[in-house]
Amino acid sequence: MPLTHKRFGTAPHPWDVTPAEAIAIQQRLRDQVILSDQMTEVEYVAGVDVGFEAAGKITRAAVAVLTFPALSLCESAISRTPTRFPYVPGLLSFREAPAIIEALEKLDHLPQLIICDGQGIAHPRRLGIASHIGVVTGIPAIGVAKTRLTGEHGDLPAKKGNHVHLIDRGEIVGALLRSRTGVKPVYVSAGHKICLKTAIGFVMQCLTRYRLPETSRWAHRLASGKETAETILSND
Repeated sequence: MPLTHKRFGTAPHPWDVTPAEAIAIQQRLRDQVILSDQMTEVEYVAGVDVGFEAAGKITRAAVAVLTFPALSLCESAISRTPTRFPYVPGLLSFREAPAIIEALEKLDHLPQLIICDGQGIAHPRRLGIASHIGVVTGIPAIGVAKTRLTGEHGDLPAKKGNHVHLIDRGEIVGALLRSRTGVKPVYVSAGHKICLKTAIGFVMQCLTRYRLPETSRWAHRLASGKETAETILSND
């Protein structure tokens, strides 16, 4: 049965599905993805990431909400749920999104923008985890991935801020972005209710001196289970 959330309502599909059913759901939901800017003023931006506990049996989702554009931690939430979907390339959202959405439910400060550790439409079926979460929650979302899932691109200059389009089957699905000079780039793609140009702009504004945006860095450290928000603040 589809999950029902107090804040986001009933999910548009069940999560307890087979890989074949998951692919069919992706093919249906991709038509609901909006690739134009449909957001209010961004005061809070969230990063989401997932880790696993108990030899993979528990999915640990973390959401870190930062003020924007100051990028100060405002709030964080953790959700632990049983892992119900196997690791299947291209179906990451069915493994991770239920726990992420549960963590978002716990927030007092709902973000106007979510930056996901994964793909938006830079996905073979144009529905990576950022697009999937965006469609389910209605919140604008961006995918920032460390590796490529699909598409080809040209050479990227070494200076921070440069980007080249990621093209799949003749369609621009994202961009390879140099987030730090001389450092391995990241893959940015629009997830939902945002265009690629705006997505790149927000990612650039969320960068400091690291390869990953502050949203992703916070969420990753919390999702690892090795640190809390308090210990990160005290160590930083």
